[in-house]
Amino acid sequence: MRRITLLALTLAPLACQALQLSDDFTLQIDLNLASDYRTRGISQTQNDPAAQAGATLIHSSGLYAGAWTSNVDYGFGLKTRQEVDYYAGWYWQATDAVSLDLGYLKYTYPRESQFNQSEVYAILGAYGFKLAAQYSNDASNIFGEKQDTLYSYLAYETRLPLELGLELRYGRMDFKDPMFWSTSGESEDDYHEWEAKLTRDFVGVTWGLAYVDTDLSEAECASNFGFTDVCTATWVASVSKSF
Repeated sequence: MRRITLLALTLAPLACQALQLSDDFTLQIDLNLASDYRTRGISQTQNDPAAQAGATLIHSSGLYAGAWTSNVDYGFGLKTRQEVDYYAGWYWQATDAVSLDLGYLKYTYPRESQFNQSEVYAILGAYGFKLAAQYSNDASNIFGEKQDTLYSYLAYETRLPLELGLELRYGRMDFKDPMFWSTSGESEDDYHEWEAKLTRDFVGVTWGLAYVDTDLSEAECASNFGFTDVCTATWVASVSKSF
């Protein structure tokens, strides 16, 4: 499941680096290699590395549309090994410090369409802080039925000495139906996740190191995702390039 938190919040600053197609259109290309594909705290690759790429067409009005892909691995002999996402939205920058991003995102999984779902999102940025919500009404629960979900988060980004970037996020993933069971048999319909990431530009690319964790126990993790270690704390190293 694509990390829209990174895509939309960087559209404005990256637009100046993107490929200029005409007076009104630019094309932004994003490439990323990571030691694990974690989104909302959960590994999408069984803690294995991921190669990711995306392209976004941006209009001077703030409208944009694009596609993004990554390898995935959900285990259990599932046929899909790829996630392909399509998105469109509108990015409005009120001032240099205040912005609003509204959009629609479609997740697709070749050969395993039962995982396909869509979301609408709103992301407010102000003075380094971001407040966001992403809502879906067609996410699958563990019984294969559709349900409503809401992912919300608060994030903060700043620059540190030594040309380091710092990104912090605390999020809550809320499901309509119970999704997680503890060893005592108690069920939960939400969980919290967080990430702290340091970045630095060097030799033309951006290097990153992130600490990612959730408040799910191993039993709760296994009850929904089938494995105990895809929700646990981990370090994720990455190298990315945008142009």
